[in-house]
Amino acid sequence: MAQGSYDYSTRQGIQAISWNDFHGLCKALAQAVAPYRAEIILGVGRGGYYPATLLAHILQTELYPVRLSRRVNDVVTHERPQWQVRPPDVVRGRRVLVVDEISSTGETLAMARDEVQRLGASEVRSAVLYAHTWSADVPDYIALISDALILNPWDREIYRDGRFQLHPEYAEALAYQGAPPTDVLIPATPFERVAKG
Repeated sequence: MAQGSYDYSTRQGIQAISWNDFHGLCKALAQAVAPYRAEIILGVGRGGYYPATLLAHILQTELYPVRLSRRVNDVVTHERPQWQVRPPDVVRGRRVLVVDEISSTGETLAMARDEVQRLGASEVRSAVLYAHTWSADVPDYIALISDALILNPWDREIYRDGRFQLHPEYAEALAYQGAPPTDVLIPATPFERVAKG
């Protein structure tokens, strides 16, 4: 694994996810997980906070953030995920749903599940927006199985040097795919001024 990014050699094609796609994927997940009747949703940060928050709203379920990541300041710095914010004790005796944005190796989900079980949850299941074929057996619920390079709407752009630009990691991954980094920025309604600040 290159320092600062993931290995994108196994990706096949490109799949840019819009905010509308994201909402639709979360609605599909909500329908799938609703019968489980989770009492607590744990969002795995950072990327898992997005689907976890929307699912918590849709399902009217309590949400708690956890942080388990290979990244520090948006740069991959660890070979294995590291705990930064662990699950709260309130999971004891409850049905818990761990939510992340993707299952790539499945390691993050497995570590979160093991920790929640150790804390005494009555049952633990996991849900992701996406999974690669090689890790699709890890999550209990998956909205989309794809080996494409998935471009999320929430981390596709960064603000640097006074302008919005494609995230350098995505630019690197697109170059590896042989694709020009065009037409992948978010077509957001421009607001030139903020109300205050």
